[in-house]
Amino acid sequence: MEYRNLNELKSFNELANSGKCQVKTLLTKERVAKCSIPAGGTLTYNYAAMPVSDEQVKLLQALSDEDELVAKYRAVLSGEMMNPGEKRLVLHQLTRGNCLGTAVSADGEDKGEFYASQLARIREFSEKVRSGEIKGSTGKPFDTVCQIGIGGSDLGPRALYLALAEYINNSPVKHLNAKFISNVDPDDAAAVIGTIDPETTLFVLVSKSGTTLETLTNQMLVTSSLKGVDPAKHLVAVTSKTSPLASSKDVLDAFFIDDYIGGRYSSTSAVGGVILSVALGYETFEELLAGAHEADMNALETDVTKNAALMDALIGMYLRNVYGYPSTAILPYSQALSRFPAHLQQLDMESNGKHVNRFGEPVDYVTGPVIFGEPGTNGQHSFYQLLHQGTDIVPLQFIGFKNSQAGKDIVIEGSTSQVKLNANLAAQIVAFALGKDDANPNKQFDGERPSSLIHADRLTPKALGALLSHFENKVMFQGFLWNLNSFDQEGVQLGKVLAKKVLKGCEGDEVLKAYADLLI
Repeated sequence: MEYRNLNELKSFNELANSGKCQVKTLLTKERVAKCSIPAGGTLTYNYAAMPVSDEQVKLLQALSDEDELVAKYRAVLSGEMMNPGEKRLVLHQLTRGNCLGTAVSADGEDKGEFYASQLARIREFSEKVRSGEIKGSTGKPFDTVCQIGIGGSDLGPRALYLALAEYINNSPVKHLNAKFISNVDPDDAAAVIGTIDPETTLFVLVSKSGTTLETLTNQMLVTSSLKGVDPAKHLVAVTSKTSPLASSKDVLDAFFIDDYIGGRYSSTSAVGGVILSVALGYETFEELLAGAHEADMNALETDVTKNAALMDALIGMYLRNVYGYPSTAILPYSQALSRFPAHLQQLDMESNGKHVNRFGEPVDYVTGPVIFGEPGTNGQHSFYQLLHQGTDIVPLQFIGFKNSQAGKDIVIEGSTSQVKLNANLAAQIVAFALGKDDANPNKQFDGERPSSLIHADRLTPKALGALLSHFENKVMFQGFLWNLNSFDQEGVQLGKVLAKKVLKGCEGDEVLKAYADLLI
């Protein structure tokens, strides 16, 4: 298996010279039906409004084959060292099932068995909390769980919880409220603390090392405000086996993660598992894992027309490196996914926001795009003006569901709110693609704004798991295409180092001190 830069691949250069297609010319009702790919977990990915012809799909297939993209994914799954910067395995897919059926060993243990053992412990613990067998220090059952963590310890789990809260509210499953504290800004913690009852709140402290400054600062801020309770009976840790938290008397229990799962890929590990299982029930989390595993299996397909994540990755690379589009908008037409774009910002931009390849050599082509987004239809009344008529073309990724989670709706002027929502979604795809001619230049819409659509009947735990995995695998495949290491994040370290320097008095750095003096 060979790792080469994108512009060294013969098939990429053929693709780049293949000529650009017009969405207006390609888009027909037949194409909408033809360009659908099952993505696992009841999801379907549709690329009909993307500027790729049948001939270019063949070129994308040739590129996938030449760059051995699926073989590289299989190498990830088999436990090869795929994070060269930190010389680590990459095992987040293993937290939701073994795709290849072969054991993966590291640190003297079977990692599949290790992750399964943590799931079993999470199940037992969450069921005891939810049943009231495990209570707070004053004897009251827990009705709230609050996660303290930052980055991937917050963004993914928070997005998943919010995505399923209303689903659980409209099911027989018991729902414990979930809260999140992430920002070292004390106002973040204070705002959350002001809404909870310490006697009935369980805190989940997430820190792999057990030494993360922001997280431990928030822990101390929280525990210092817990009056009338024993903090040790209200706090569990998600950490590594070797961290100080693993055997601390200051926590009720500890659940383990390891160095082979990066924070932004950790939602299906104990990082997301503890809070989601306590708040929404272990069975809900189990369904989410099943959906993610289905999407992981789908990503093994070598035929790009049957592999949704791979096709999404290839088309995204094509728009970035041939068309030169610098950003991508994630537009979920589901209020439940309100924080999902924020999670994808970290997932994509922390993974593929790199300027050197996996060997540390500068690349001479653009890599990861800027990711942003908001739920529809709110975004239509915010930034869609630029998307429709601005000077930059922004590729769009729509997400939609035929039915709402709540099932509570009203008919106004012959249609329900959900039908109105999806009417807007369908209209936006066509408006962006085809535009509108008008003699008034101010009302002229050029169209040719490309988009894809990921859709399902309803946003269920299984669909959500598949959605999560789809984007994780898309980002992974794009990292392979750009010959990057998508699994480290050196870009977040420099600021941390300098922040510590400020806290030590700036150590003679005059420019740093000048800015610190403005703020401290």
